[in-house]
This record gives sequence, structure tokens and C-alpha cells, in this order.
Amino acid sequence: MSEEISLASFETALDDLKRIVEEMESGNLSLEASLSAFERGIQLTRQCQSALSQAQLRVQVLANNTLVPFSASGADATRSASGAAPEGVAEEDGPGEVA
Repeated sequence: MSEEISLASFETALDDLKRIVEEMESGNLSLEASLSAFERGIQLTRQCQSALSQAQLRVQVLANNTLVPFSASGADATRSASGAAPEGVAEEDGPGEVA
């Protein structure tokens, strides 16, 4: 199975993990069934942790403004990751207005 899991499979894995926890907490599983459920639960936990780590990295990239917004005029493409225009490039006062 791929290390990258989609949101849908993340939700499925989380639902499966919840079901396994409920089954184990019920106390109705045999020792062998409990061990198998525990093993599957560990696999699902690792899948979910991997997906959450990937999501956290994406959020950090967006929050740190490391992606430069694109505009049809191309003005934003000349900005640095901090949002500042490089020397010699005019700052915009607002949409469609140039200082």
C-alpha cells in the first residue's frame, strides 16, 4: 500500500481504527483475534500518522507563505516568498491599481 493515502482512505482508516478499538474494548475477542486486531490497529495508526504528517507539512508550506500567488498580470510572480516586491518593481495599492 502506498505511503500517501488520500483523504477518503484516511477517513476509512480512521473509521476502521475506531471499530477495532470498540471491538477490543468489548472484551468479546479471543486472544488470537485481539492480537490480530491490535496488529491491524497499529498498521492503521501508522497510515493515519503518515497522512497527518503530510497534511501538516502542506499547512506549514502555506502558512510560511513559501508559495507565491499567481496573477494574470504576472505582477505577483515577481514577489519574493515574503510577499515583498523586489527592488525596482512597483508595489500595488490594491487590485488593478499601481502606485
